[in-house]
Amino acid sequence: MFDVSFTELLTIGVVALIVIGPERLPKVARTIGHLLGRAQRYVNDVKSDIRREMELEELRNLRKEMEDAARSLETTVKTNVEELHKGLNEVQQTVEGAARDVKDAAAGTQEPGTAAEPAALDAPVAERAAASPVADAPAAGPAAPPAAVQEAPSEQDLAQGSLFPSDPLPSSANQPAAGQPAEASTVRERT
Repeated sequence: MFDVSFTELLTIGVVALIVIGPERLPKVARTIGHLLGRAQRYVNDVKSDIRREMELEELRNLRKEMEDAARSLETTVKTNVEELHKGLNEVQQTVEGAARDVKDAAAGTQEPGTAAEPAALDAPVAERAAASPVADAPAAGPAAPPAAVQEAPSEQDLAQGSLFPSDPLPSSANQPAAGQPAEASTVRERT
């Protein structure tokens, strides 16, 4: 703090001893020590108060920044939600308009002698396909699965994590063809 050397302190002590006297010197030194201690505590208190005020000011600024950020985020979210609701309403109106157009077109294209049920337009595609005359027509011969259609994976294949059936060939491929030895089918089964 002060640049005071030992010799300067010794000189001050000798002068104080001569001026104050040996009887009052310890009492004066004690009083000076108390005053210096109080001054140091006062300076430390002022420093800590200033530090606390600075920290409080920083916290207030941080709080204000956070509140501003929260407000801006809230307004952004509100505007985005409003835009999404507007878009959703537009899409819903478009879909409803398209559904009305399809119903109107279906009602306008039917023959005057036949009355179509409105529920038939809303029926799922699978139900309409099952009710179609092509599905009701009897087959000329025994029903054979088309060669291009693959069988669905079995539960065992799904349990093993495979989406493909274990035997992609139809069961007729495991039987020997006419004129082919029976050993060919066993070779197929071994592999």
